Amino acid sequence: MSWFGHSAAHPARKSSVVTVLDIGSSKVCCIIAKLKPREETARLPGRTHQIQVIGIGHQKSQGVKGGVIVDLDKAEQAIRLAVDAAERMAGLTVESLVCNVSAGRLKSSIVQASINLGGHEVESSDIKRVLAAGSRQALQSERDIVHSLAVGFSLDGERGIRDPRGMIGDALGVDMHVLTGDVAPLRNLELCINRAHLSVERRVATPYASALAALVDDEAEMGAACIDMGGGTTTISVFSEGKFMFADAIPVGGIHVTQDLARGLSARIEDAERLKVMHGSAMQTAADDRDIVTVAALGSDDNDVPLQIPRAVMSRIIRARVDETLEMVRDRLNRSGFGNVVGKRVVLTGGASQLTGLPDAARRILGRNVRIGRPLGIAGLPEAAKGPAFSAVVGLMIYPQVAGFESRRVSAGSGVRATGTGGRLQRMSQWIRDSF
Repeated sequence: MSWFGHSAAHPARKSSVVTVLDIGSSKVCCIIAKLKPREETARLPGRTHQIQVIGIGHQKSQGVKGGVIVDLDKAEQAIRLAVDAAERMAGLTVESLVCNVSAGRLKSSIVQASINLGGHEVESSDIKRVLAAGSRQALQSERDIVHSLAVGFSLDGERGIRDPRGMIGDALGVDMHVLTGDVAPLRNLELCINRAHLSVERRVATPYASALAALVDDEAEMGAACIDMGGGTTTISVFSEGKFMFADAIPVGGIHVTQDLARGLSARIEDAERLKVMHGSAMQTAADDRDIVTVAALGSDDNDVPLQIPRAVMSRIIRARVDETLEMVRDRLNRSGFGNVVGKRVVLTGGASQLTGLPDAARRILGRNVRIGRPLGIAGLPEAAKGPAFSAVVGLMIYPQVAGFESRRVSAGSGVRATGTGGRLQRMSQWIRDSF
């Protein structure tokens, strides 16, 4: 049994092509990949398919703030450019894709549902029925379901069953992790993609996708938190016993550190970003007072004299924002009720996690062991895309392999969940349903 909860024995695995789109506050990235069946191995045992990247395109994000679409035209243009670059590299045309979701005030809840079996053997249709029953319980008119995932089954009151198929009983129950978001920002995200003449096959929460790429098998099994520090949002996911148990999102990220520097040093945003990357640190050292950093003057006159400041001034500005963000993460984890599940295991990922000294700051504030998580086990990624900033988009490619015990039939209002237009991704969706 793999750590994502689907049975590796299921037949009808096929090769497929998947297209994924990561819409972030700092970059928009599209990847087209081939998924080929693979044998079970000790390395990354949850993976049923090899992933070979055949096309990639990424653009500086426009019209997105804190994961929310704030300018449809600019966001649409960035999406078009990223998808077009990936299409040209792969030599094919994309019709529909899997995209990520960071916005909408993501909220996790655990719901329970049960159905009557009448003493017969549990079949796949029974699992679909009980998952649908759980999803219906979680529906709220002003919120939309992003994920509704089984975290454990029960049979006649006996809990802790991972896969009940083939077992006999009278009542099949399920505990479900239901992740919901506000309807408006989720609809606007889909609208923006639709305007680029693309349809959304599935939406995947950014914290879920990042964890799929960055957590290793025993971390997810024993209990761990994955913290994705992006440009405009920081997302949190908790895994335990191989299951996605909790998610949250905070509208603060690396862009806010850059803005603080720009204000504090009276510098242009682009100069502040460069200073952050080249000289910034979330931890102060004794040498910071002696090291001098040159800051270009804010005025447009080329004759303006650059400012010379001690690096300690930069470090204090950066540390204040980083500490505040990590304290918010710590408080959200503690309030979630899963603090004990996480134990000492925290994985940091996302572009902002690459800031010098950030793991040390996270260890100090979270009081846990911290490592930087990078996407694992993907062939064909360019060197520049192998870092933590690409965990979410790689996780989107892994998702179809692990979407086993997830209900896909229920949605608030008239939102569409499977809007394929007869292309590859629609066939992929059918393959998911047939194979898991």
